[in-house]
Parts: sequence; C-alpha cells; structure tokens
Amino acid sequence: MAAPERRRRHHPNFEIRGMQGWKALEAEEGLSEAGWRKEQQWALDMGLPGADSITDKSIPTFARGELPHFAGINTFLKAPYVENVRDVGKYDAAVLGIPFDSGTTYRPGTRFGPQGIRRISALYTPYNYELGVDLREQMTLCDAGDVFTIPANLEKSFDQISKGVSHVFSSGALPIMLGGDHSIGFPCVRGIAECTSKRIGIIHFDRHIDIQEKDLDERMHTTPWYWATNLPNVKPQNLVQLGIGGWQVPRYGVQEARKRGTNVLTIDDIEKIGLEKTAEIALELAWKDADAVYISFDVDSIDCGFVPGTGWPEPGGFLPREALKILGLVAAEGLCGLEVVEVSPPYDTSDITALFGLRVVVEALGSMVAHGKMGAHKHIIDKPVSF
Repeated sequence: MAAPERRRRHHPNFEIRGMQGWKALEAEEGLSEAGWRKEQQWALDMGLPGADSITDKSIPTFARGELPHFAGINTFLKAPYVENVRDVGKYDAAVLGIPFDSGTTYRPGTRFGPQGIRRISALYTPYNYELGVDLREQMTLCDAGDVFTIPANLEKSFDQISKGVSHVFSSGALPIMLGGDHSIGFPCVRGIAECTSKRIGIIHFDRHIDIQEKDLDERMHTTPWYWATNLPNVKPQNLVQLGIGGWQVPRYGVQEARKRGTNVLTIDDIEKIGLEKTAEIALELAWKDADAVYISFDVDSIDCGFVPGTGWPEPGGFLPREALKILGLVAAEGLCGLEVVEVSPPYDTSDITALFGLRVVVEALGSMVAHGKMGAHKHIIDKPVSF
C-alpha cells in the first residue's frame, strides 16, 4: 500500500528564516566574545588555574565570575562588587540594594528583597536571545552593595537613600535600585531630582495608586508619589500609573490623584488599547515637556499567582509577559533611573518573585542597550553632588 500523502497543516507561505527565532540565531553571530574571554582570564588569574585533570583550561580552582551558577559570591548577575563606591562612575550602570521595609503597613520582609534578587540572579547569563543583546559585551555593570538604612526610622533612611542614589547618579552611572518597600520611591526620585535642573517624568507599574499624603501618620509605602511630585522638577502631569485597580486602592490616594491630575490606566484600559498603544501613551505623557524618565516597578503589579512573594498581593494584575513587553518598549527611549520594589522573600515560593524582579532589571537594561540609549541620562546631570 502506498504511503498516505503528507499534508501541510501550517500556512503555505511559512518561512522559518523569516521568524524571530531564526533572526535571533543570526544576530548572535555579530556579538563580541571579548568580554567573556576577559572574564575567563580574570577568573584564572584570581582563582588559580584548575587541577591537572581538568581538560577545559578556562576553569579555575576557585569559582570566580559567572560560572558555575551555583557557586561564588552573589552580586547582581555576578557583576563586579565595587568596594569603594567612589568608583561607580567607571561603569555604565550600578546596582544598589535598598534593604528597607519600615514603610510597610502589613506584610514586612522586603528588606530581604535585594538579597533575594541577587541570589537568584546567579541563574541568569547576561545574554538575551530575542533581543540579541549581551550585557557583558555591550555595557559595563557593577554592584555597589546596599544603602545602610536605619530600621524603624523612615526619615533617616530616606536621607541615606537619597544620598546614595544622588552619589551614583552624579557619577554618571545609571542607578538601578533593588528594594525594599515602595516608600523608597520618594527618596530615590529625590536623589536624582536634586542632581538636575531638568524635568523628570515617572512611569509607575503597580496595582496601587500610592499617592496619598500619609498612611498611619507617616510617609509609608502608599505615599511615594505625593511627595515625589511635590519636588519642583517632578510634575504630577508626567506621572503615568499602569495597572492600578482592585480592592486595595485607598480612597485618599484616589482623591489625591484626581486633584493632581496624574495619568492612570487600569488593566482593563490596557487590554482594550493593547500593549504597544499603552507604551506609546505612557511615553507621550511621561516625556511631555520632560527631559528624562524614571521607572518605578512594583512587582505586585503582576497577578499574584505569579508573584506570591510580595507585601500586597492582588489578583487580576498583569501577566508577566504583558508587563515585560510594555517595560521593554518604554525603556527603549532611555531612563534616568529604575527601581524594583516589594519583593519579599519570606513570602516567596521557589524564588519566583525575586526572579521576576531580576527580569525587570535585565529587560530594561537590554532594551536600552539594544536601542542605543545606555548613558542617555548623562546630559541632564547639571547639578552633581560631591561627598
């Protein structure tokens, strides 16, 4: 019996080499390996050549650098630890942890967020397949360690945070803040705003509106944008808030957002207009008469089924790929700072919330590198601080 004729069940004009998957395969060929070779040699110099029985002569005796992923000291992405923070200006971007959760009103634990994100970051390589970007080859990144925050003292901690952020920003390095609860949004923005006379817009991913004046008589994690948009060069008209909604949005904050005229899009709004249009609108509003844009990414903007390790979990938020898509599109225009907040390892499961926090950072960095925007913030640094 003759074999049955095989029928094509996909589109007759389908061509695999026209797909992103194949284009990404081709794009990798154009990436340098110089950074990786330099790191391998550094690992041998710092960690001793491997045992005689090891045939791969790039393997040292003591773990240094990216490999193996399960060993070594966990800085962010195994990036160099800058012991002397006066050296951060030698790098394109600097990660600083902000282990502070005294602005939390219900589920503490985000003081361990920087540790959690750094720990799971060992899982990643600096290469992204779809973007065709290798952060190790195309930019320089360091880990400046943590700001010394003061438990149970909001204002002293805020001053410490602002000083640390302003130092990094003044150096020319792009500050990447790992929180911490969302109260840090105010001192982080303040640290950047005091180093420039230029106007700053904010794109804020969250389920909560976070713009009431006080909570429990303090400037808590529900209040950062009230105080940030009081700064002379941070206007509420340039605050774009994406994903707000649900049953945890205090009416005090709603009233203040209405009074100040911020820009709020709910998940339903975003579903109706689409991800690309959402990014276009966010960019138009945040950049209107502004000179730079800051991103504040609260992981609780994601549906809580994906991010259990957070202080205020809420169903009905973004799917991870939706938020990452919008993030990549808005970061492509360049940033003056990025914070990731509300990762709470004590509530996490299998590090998946910390992993998402990590992904937010590398997604933003990758998008900026891919679009040639790394370092685009430097032109606004006209009032640098010096300590």
